[in-house]
Amino acid sequence: MISPVLAGLGLGLSLIVAIGAQNLFVLRQGLRREHVFVVAAICALSDAALIVLGVSGVGFVLQAVPWLIDAVRWAGAAFLVAYGLLAAKRAWRPSGETLDGIEEPDVRGVSTSGHAADPTDDGVPEPAVSASLVREDVRTATTPTGRSRPLPVIATCLALTWLNPHVYLDTVFLLGTVANTHGDARWLFAAGAMTASVLWFFGLAFGARFLSRWLSTPRAWRVLDAVIAVVMIGLGISLVVSA
Repeated sequence: MISPVLAGLGLGLSLIVAIGAQNLFVLRQGLRREHVFVVAAICALSDAALIVLGVSGVGFVLQAVPWLIDAVRWAGAAFLVAYGLLAAKRAWRPSGETLDGIEEPDVRGVSTSGHAADPTDDGVPEPAVSASLVREDVRTATTPTGRSRPLPVIATCLALTWLNPHVYLDTVFLLGTVANTHGDARWLFAAGAMTASVLWFFGLAFGARFLSRWLSTPRAWRVLDAVIAVVMIGLGISLVVSA
């Protein structure tokens, strides 16, 4: 007979290892290398809190009050569609985003006359456009992305987690129900499920950097944002249709 910890680990992984709004957000933050630990920690701690609620019997309360799930369903649908539209906007009108952030233009070898400098030329170049102005012109032409502020990232992560009705149906109700079938060992089952969340979210967030070789150009980010837009909007519409 499989131990409660391994049973919880297996069920926990089966519920969270899927292409969804939360996982795509974690993946994107991992690829951007921005607030990676905070995002992974929020997702893992949120899952732990939801698992505790489920094992404690709150899942049965949600089943008895179905309008709570409906309220979360509509709020989540609106948020997912809005986030998907923002991703679609980034894909349609990119900002030149890369994994390395702002790409510093290489102005070495550019003379003040705007032509390639001859390293053997000992003469004084003609005073025209300075290298600093060339640098500024390139910066103006390429819109820098910069780092995202932590508060909007945290708010988005919390919304994608707690405004998803499936997280209540799966993590709170389903996982809580299965955990309670283990009797006194239900908290061992819950510990296994929490471990699955920690392993998955931190692995996804910090493992995303290994995809950098394929996502090192603005074009690759446009494709990623397009995929995110389709998934987010599709999930939002599915929540409304299934209501």
